[in-house]
Amino acid sequence: MSANSLGEIERATRGKQTPLLVIDKRAIQDRFGELQKAIGNARIYYAVKTNPHWRVIALLHELGAHFEISSEEELKILQRRGVPAEKIIASNPVKTEASLKAAKKAGVTFFAFDSHTEIEKLSRFAPNSSVYVRLVVSNEGSQWPLTRKFGVEVEDAVDLLHEAQVKGLEPCGLTFHVGSQCTTPETWVKAIEKAKVVWDLARDRGIKLRMLNIGGGFPIKYGEDSVSIADTARPVRDTIDRIFPRDTEVLLEPGRVLVGEAGTLVTTVVGKARRNEENWLYLDVGVFNGLMESIGGIRYPVASTKNGSRERYVLAGPSCDSLDIIQDDTPLPDLDVGDRVYFLSAGAYTTAYASRFDGLAIPKTTMV
Repeated sequence: MSANSLGEIERATRGKQTPLLVIDKRAIQDRFGELQKAIGNARIYYAVKTNPHWRVIALLHELGAHFEISSEEELKILQRRGVPAEKIIASNPVKTEASLKAAKKAGVTFFAFDSHTEIEKLSRFAPNSSVYVRLVVSNEGSQWPLTRKFGVEVEDAVDLLHEAQVKGLEPCGLTFHVGSQCTTPETWVKAIEKAKVVWDLARDRGIKLRMLNIGGGFPIKYGEDSVSIADTARPVRDTIDRIFPRDTEVLLEPGRVLVGEAGTLVTTVVGKARRNEENWLYLDVGVFNGLMESIGGIRYPVASTKNGSRERYVLAGPSCDSLDIIQDDTPLPDLDVGDRVYFLSAGAYTTAYASRFDGLAIPKTTMV
């Protein structure tokens, strides 16, 4: 639950059009401070893709965050908020020519890569840039694995770093991603240890690295118990301190952990039915216009301010597509059309994923 109570959110949004994403400013401030304390001297680069709303960006910029981008549009969002280029990195291993040109023109100088093709693009459109290679690592314990699409193994990583150096780029470091919503701290430990193998092999080939980017993946609570920020960060810091040089620059790219629990998605019941011996509630938001992650297994805590005995509902969105089912077996009081349903921990990857499929409204965002 965000720092504001459900009752406060209900009062603040009474009479307002739904669907509406309410972002709790205090919750983001608290999470940023908690993460900074837990991770020590590491630099926090907020993953803009998680929630690119300008109020979120402005608040994190004010708090001292750096930013990680994946596209030209995300760069423009940061530029409009006055974020300087030296606080921006581009960690998408596959970038368009247009995004590379825009980033180079803006003064961004740090880019991830994991292929020969990307080296060619970087050397052509962003010459003399600092580059860091992405390793493939275990995603054990993560809700959203990210191992298949990106990353290379140890020997290939060293070869790519050498090739980048030959092509006039500056190989500066390594990066990896343990997967989104990773609840197994040991997964970070193993990834860091694997990175150290590459670090040492690169040194043996005359490549002096200085930066380790541990990516994102810090988990949040979706109703069930989750590993705390402190318990996740502790083995990460201990392992880096134990095996990496003292002057190593450590970066991380959190997204969900900073904004996830700060968001409450306010929705309205637009339909109700009893079919196949199940109770159904149809809401004005579904998987296409805000709750896409439910397809991948994210189960949001759901609440109502209405009293009464609870029933089990199937929650579905408003589109005409039968895929638009949010989650089953959801306990709620007896609700009617017009009543409101609140999705908690909904600040990450909701509006960012949303589309206007079937002409549906994308939730507006407000900050309280």
